Amino acid sequence: MTEDRIGGVSVRALTGDDLEAALDGVAALRISVFRDWPYLYDGSLEYERAYLQTYRDSPGALLVGAFDGERLVGASTSTPMEEHAEAFAGPLRQIGLPVTRILYGAESVLLPAWRGQGLGHRFFDLREAHARKLGRSHVAFCSVMRPDDHPMRPAHFRTNDAFWLGRGYTPLPGVFAEFSWKDLGDREETKKPLQFWMRAL
Repeated sequence: MTEDRIGGVSVRALTGDDLEAALDGVAALRISVFRDWPYLYDGSLEYERAYLQTYRDSPGALLVGAFDGERLVGASTSTPMEEHAEAFAGPLRQIGLPVTRILYGAESVLLPAWRGQGLGHRFFDLREAHARKLGRSHVAFCSVMRPDDHPMRPAHFRTNDAFWLGRGYTPLPGVFAEFSWKDLGDREETKKPLQFWMRAL
């Protein structure tokens, strides 16, 4: 486990048993942060534990955790692309780059009170360092796509596109994944389109 500090927050790169011990905290963060636009995720701990099994099963998984004291206030996860769900690996097979060259950055979640301190950049720094350590040449992630006229879209919503572009990531034209979850106010899960972004290291 590596550790550094940003302000009063400890940022730790976790693998193995340290990663597994933090997963319930990641579940709670995902349920909280992803309730907001654009994910509108109506999550449950049962669903989260099944979803997060990927990180228990993947020898190459990384969890970057931001801790205020011992409280997990932010997290960024990643796995080798071929060890993540086929729903994500499958669409990337069309671009001609072996998925074994790609690290998949799954989620980066941070509670609002800790935003704007540089933790997002540190998440990406450590994720990219992990990719290089694993011999990966690219890092990819997905962002959910919602229609501009969606009734729950906030009037002054600002995307993360400028941040991602500034980190050297670009959207892959025509490369999308589909993944299902239950939106707030819905009774059933529905499929959502997700845009792939990627950068070469």
